[in-house]
Amino acid sequence: MPMYEYTARNATTGQIQKGQVDVASRDDVGAYLRKNRMMLVSVREAPKAISLGFGGKGPRIKTRDIVIFTRQFATMINAGLPLVQSLTILAQQTENKSLQAVTRAVVYDVESGNTLADAFQKHPKAFTQLYVNMVAAGEAGGILDTILMRLATFLEKSDALMRKVKSAMVYPGVILSVAAIAVTVLLIFVIPTFQAMFASVDMELPLPTRVVIGLSQLLTGFWWAFIAAGALISFAVRRYYATPVGRKNIDAMMLKAPVLGDLLRKSAVSRFTRTLGTLISSGVSILDGLEITARTSGNRVVHDAVMESRASIAGGETIAAPLERSKVFPPMVISMIAVGEQTGGLDEMLTKIADFYDEEVDVAVGALLSLMEPVMIVFLGVIVGGMVVAMYLPIFDMMNAVQ
Repeated sequence: MPMYEYTARNATTGQIQKGQVDVASRDDVGAYLRKNRMMLVSVREAPKAISLGFGGKGPRIKTRDIVIFTRQFATMINAGLPLVQSLTILAQQTENKSLQAVTRAVVYDVESGNTLADAFQKHPKAFTQLYVNMVAAGEAGGILDTILMRLATFLEKSDALMRKVKSAMVYPGVILSVAAIAVTVLLIFVIPTFQAMFASVDMELPLPTRVVIGLSQLLTGFWWAFIAAGALISFAVRRYYATPVGRKNIDAMMLKAPVLGDLLRKSAVSRFTRTLGTLISSGVSILDGLEITARTSGNRVVHDAVMESRASIAGGETIAAPLERSKVFPPMVISMIAVGEQTGGLDEMLTKIADFYDEEVDVAVGALLSLMEPVMIVFLGVIVGGMVVAMYLPIFDMMNAVQ
């Protein structure tokens, strides 16, 4: 649907208001304003640049924006404000233009007779399937404010977990980038100077020096081939990862990687248990909860293990057995889930596991960073220092010959 910008006068206060609404036609803009006790002054179709901003255009809706939106929404609903009025206030005060446009569209859908969950479901880039299902459960149970508060807490913890994992990836990524730039600069600009100097002296160069000079000549002469090969490899890996088999193989390899695999495994366990525990405690059925959890796991191996658990539950069996067969989840987690199933307190048990593994992720991040720092320093020293030593070896030979 097109986005319309309108100018309207408040029928009660006479105040001029401006805004945007996502409706089918200009006539629908007038109907929307009449429902909100406003008189239309002018309306025009919004420029394409201020669309919802998904797919790389316009401002992106961050998790933090959704968390603030959810907490404020829960507070207003808990205070007794009507649903439409609460959403209208949120649309007016949010600074994110994309979220503002989405909220106005949700207001229109709710006023048109849709449930809040159905209205949210039309905007999957802003509200995930987990979010929609929990809101639907809150509407059905009459505890929407409680569900929204639970959602905000869940989103905050999930976002914090992802930031921890990403922070562990940043340091080695930066060091490797610096190393690549340093080596490239040396090979392209520094080594040719030494090469010209050695060419003027009739002497046999040591093997390390010949190797470095050969790499320099290869890079300066065929730099385009290195770029093309890098782009081709990157494209091939992305295409392979896009296939179910490729994604499963790469995700399994990542989980088996030393140190990093332990971090990814613990973060996957934390995310799985917190997501499923939040869904079950909010009234979502166990089958729907497992399906949503599988889709939001972020790892194909975990996804397949969770879907096997769903099939096991549908067949009248337990969750724990398929999870144990996957070899992804530690024995402690399997045992606690089994106890939770037997005692009827699965949601509480899952939350306890998630809290425990959040702390474990902190420890794993610290261990990874403390290990990576000396490894990266040694790596840089060996690569850059080795090249420098290789270029100075002939000079040392020349000095010995002069003596």
